Amino acid sequence: MPVVVLYTRQGCHLCEDALEVLRKQGLAVTLVDIDRDPDLRARYDCCVPVVEIDGRERFRGRVNQVLLRRLLARAGSSATQPAPVSGGGPPPEQGQRDHG
Repeated sequence: MPVVVLYTRQGCHLCEDALEVLRKQGLAVTLVDIDRDPDLRARYDCCVPVVEIDGRERFRGRVNQVLLRRLLARAGSSATQPAPVSGGGPPPEQGQRDHG
């Protein structure tokens, strides 16, 4: 499951909307009140809510539900996909030798 942080503040209706969207996707959300930290307040004062997923800032203001689903699908599929084969091309077929 991705690590989701929602930077928010008291009385922010967009923050409440963002939290609802994130929870509807079944995400566990860590709430961080930017007004409790001067550095966060300076960084995010005019753009809450801010959504961070797996350490990367993904949304400021409104959360786009379609993009959120795509991000989550990509994160889920990359976690289950095998690592790509290095070498730049397809692996040799059975019975062939690699002449590289």
